[in-house]
Amino acid sequence: MIDLLKQAVAVMQDAGAKFCDARYQKVNRTTIEIVDGGVRSLAEDLVGGLCLRARHSGSWGYASTHDLDRKNVFLAAERAASNAKLGSAKGVAIPPGKTLVRDVKAMVQVHPSSVALEEKLNLTKDLEKAQRISPQIVNSTAAYMDSVRTNWLVNSFGSELKWEEVRARLIGQPIASDGTRTELFYNIVDGSKGFEMFKSLDIDEMGRYCGKEALSMLSAKKCPSGEQVCISDPWVSGLLAHEVMGHASEADEIIKKRSFLTTVVGKKVASDLITMVDDGTVDGPYGSITFDDEGTPSSRTTIIENGVYKGYMHSLETAAEMGVHPTGNGRAQDPFRRVFVRMTNTFFEAGDWTLKEMLEDVKFGVLTDKVISGMEDPVGGGFEGKALRGFLIENGKITDVLRSFTLTGKALEILRTTDAVGKDIKFAGGNCGKGNEDMVPVSDGGPYCRSRIILGGG
Repeated sequence: MIDLLKQAVAVMQDAGAKFCDARYQKVNRTTIEIVDGGVRSLAEDLVGGLCLRARHSGSWGYASTHDLDRKNVFLAAERAASNAKLGSAKGVAIPPGKTLVRDVKAMVQVHPSSVALEEKLNLTKDLEKAQRISPQIVNSTAAYMDSVRTNWLVNSFGSELKWEEVRARLIGQPIASDGTRTELFYNIVDGSKGFEMFKSLDIDEMGRYCGKEALSMLSAKKCPSGEQVCISDPWVSGLLAHEVMGHASEADEIIKKRSFLTTVVGKKVASDLITMVDDGTVDGPYGSITFDDEGTPSSRTTIIENGVYKGYMHSLETAAEMGVHPTGNGRAQDPFRRVFVRMTNTFFEAGDWTLKEMLEDVKFGVLTDKVISGMEDPVGGGFEGKALRGFLIENGKITDVLRSFTLTGKALEILRTTDAVGKDIKFAGGNCGKGNEDMVPVSDGGPYCRSRIILGGG
């Protein structure tokens, strides 16, 4: 494969490309969904494709194909270079990068390819069954997914790379009803690891926990409205880091002046307690990568440090335009989509507080628990999310369960009010789009954070 990609790169260079790369990607994927004791879906997929990319002046030319016949690949390479020349965009040339030659296997203990489909199916069935702890559990769902993504990349820097990405996740989601109210709960175990994540799990315990918490939601109370002292759990903290601060820190938005963070480098934007990073090198979370889809090694990018805004995430193109080094954030959904600046694992760093210490200081407030949805607003900097549930805090103690509610406010105003940051970081994985498409695997997270946020609904 590497030899074929090297020849394709040579064809693009001969056709006048100033920079070019060729990337082949193969993805093996298993998905299973069990609903109310029945198999809703079960699939094993193998998809692959070749992306050829050339740059001339400020324009990109792309071509992609499933057909790896040498003649077809060379024609596609010529087409990519020709497409780049047709463009009229002006831009800074991508400077020469390091020549990297690497072959990296995913560091997993139990590779998903070594596990029989029957074992994956039984795991999912057991999780679904364990949720049905009461007649009031009216719907029970369990889902399993794993993917093994193998990439080969050659570029005009002379790099020759092969790397593997392995991800897996398991979801339990029961719905409870008492005839007048219907509530749901969920729990997810995921990461850039292999099947070993589930070998150590007590599946019955996970399922029963989901069912019990769904039932407890039937007696949940309405959340108090208005600006409140709010201790955001790692999932809501991660939502704020990702949807607002993260998307607005992607450098392609900065270059287009579509981010409220365009002119804030070096300025104080948050409490001294806030440090936020994007780091694809963290071992374990769902968004971890060895290289991005341009062959740049993944790295740790500090976005906010002790309240001061430090900088952006970059692809090769945006780094060249802004005169900085690429950060390993050039990512594409698949070989048939273009590269954008995208996040990996985006999170707030840990502080010094325990959750107990945070609670003790609160006379009246709310503690969040898990996320249902969130909205990105890189232009206006507004935060809008929906918590799955919460807990009322009165005189330093948790008193009541609260049903789902919204959280809103300006992101920087929230971060400026943060007066306590927890010791422990947790991550939640998922797939993030640029807008509503071009999905890539990411994680967000952080510790418990105490701030003032506008709450409502329920």
